[in-house]
Amino acid sequence: MNIVSLLSYTKQMDAWFWFPIGTVLHILTFCLVTFHCLENRREAVSAVLWIFVAWSLPIIGPLLFLAFGIDRLPTKGWRKHNSNMAFLSERRAREQGAMPLAYWQAVHKTLVAEPASPFAKELNKAMNTILSEYPLLDGNIIKPMISGDEAFPQMLKAIDNAEDHIHLQTFILGNDPIGREFLDHLKNKAESGVKVRFMYDRFGSTSAFLGGLIRNYTNIPNMNVAGWTQANPIKRQFQVNLRNHRKVLIIDGKKAFLGGVNLDSENVTRGNIPPVRDYHFAMEGPIAQELQYLFLRDWYFMTDDDPEHLLSKDHFPHIPPVGKSMIRVVDSGPTREMEAVAEVFFTAIVSARKQILAVTPYLVPTQDIIRAFRSAAQRGVDVRIVVPRINNHVYAGMAGRALYDELLSSGVRIFERQPPFIHAKAMIIDDTMAIVGTANLDVRSLRLNYETNLTVYDDVFINELKRIVLEDIAYSAELDLTTWRMRPKKQRLMENFCSLLTPIL
Repeated sequence: MNIVSLLSYTKQMDAWFWFPIGTVLHILTFCLVTFHCLENRREAVSAVLWIFVAWSLPIIGPLLFLAFGIDRLPTKGWRKHNSNMAFLSERRAREQGAMPLAYWQAVHKTLVAEPASPFAKELNKAMNTILSEYPLLDGNIIKPMISGDEAFPQMLKAIDNAEDHIHLQTFILGNDPIGREFLDHLKNKAESGVKVRFMYDRFGSTSAFLGGLIRNYTNIPNMNVAGWTQANPIKRQFQVNLRNHRKVLIIDGKKAFLGGVNLDSENVTRGNIPPVRDYHFAMEGPIAQELQYLFLRDWYFMTDDDPEHLLSKDHFPHIPPVGKSMIRVVDSGPTREMEAVAEVFFTAIVSARKQILAVTPYLVPTQDIIRAFRSAAQRGVDVRIVVPRINNHVYAGMAGRALYDELLSSGVRIFERQPPFIHAKAMIIDDTMAIVGTANLDVRSLRLNYETNLTVYDDVFINELKRIVLEDIAYSAELDLTTWRMRPKKQRLMENFCSLLTPIL
């Protein structure tokens, strides 16, 4: 046998050796994915698509499922849930008698509020059931801010005026002048003796993390930095799909900022380039301490810091009522018991009697939210949804447009806002209740991301927010159903293709 024949024979033997091993691995991983989908009940379309992907893409399909598909982990085995429960136990132990958080417990009892109008009471009663751990609290002030041009100066001023501590959390930290400016201000306050905790999402802040910006601020006295991730092979965590989308700043436990604005240069005017259109909110009052608790709970999960230091009186100081806004926290995340934001949106929509004004950058909600919008419009509610005309994520924009026909045909009015891109999130129900915060009307925010929203009852605030939304509607083009159905077939096919993949992403 010559050399050529020997090499050929060796390759054939290798092929015969690896073929059954590859086949066995493919069947085994496919069966594991199928078993997981059946054991953990999920939407039928999503389950079928993942099973199809696992079979059609050997090895790659199951790996994709491992990273993106396991969005509902069993409660007993889920570290974040267990961490939340442990932190709650620590908090309750400190709310008794003369312990440091007894005052905070008293605030929850004395400032628990109920709106005046019958319809508002009806809405609030439903929210009491969904959000039993987070009461509606009176005595707050809340003011809207538009984009970073308005929000950043106020946030930086609050940071500079901090006396005891600063807690800042963001989804995106830009590796740009805005990112550096915020970190520089935090560094200066830390060096002056103020305690600083800064948390960022590693996926959203990839450029700042990999670009070395964050590394320059990790060894500063009084300044602690933590990156949020649930992807750690060493700890057998593979979920790159679970992201912390919160954007919150708490100053001395008294003032807070929350909304959609990320810490990057796209949110400020750059020469002749306008900023991303977004809504952010400044608050004072007991609601600041509700947001404080949520921040510290996330921080505890990522760092395992001693609860004795986190749940201290310094973080929950005595603050008197400062205004007339009644506000409730809507905390949400990717577990069955934490999908509160989806329930809040659904309940608000089906409860509306006159008008719903909604603003979202990505309109790819769950089917029950779509049906709720359609039902509201069909019973005569004036439903208006503002979305961007040009989306920063082409896929999300296409997937959302695939839903326009069924919404428009039900009487829902859709307005595409002209550039700049609108990243705002808000909903107003019958001029009675507003829902604002970090969550988009898309599957990711409703089921996968960690989000923080607020329900607000305050006529002055709602009127101001409505003015802002109507201004965005004025800069929008309303879609006509007949004209929409005449769009090119190629466009419809692309929209439907993107929509088809939504359940598995």
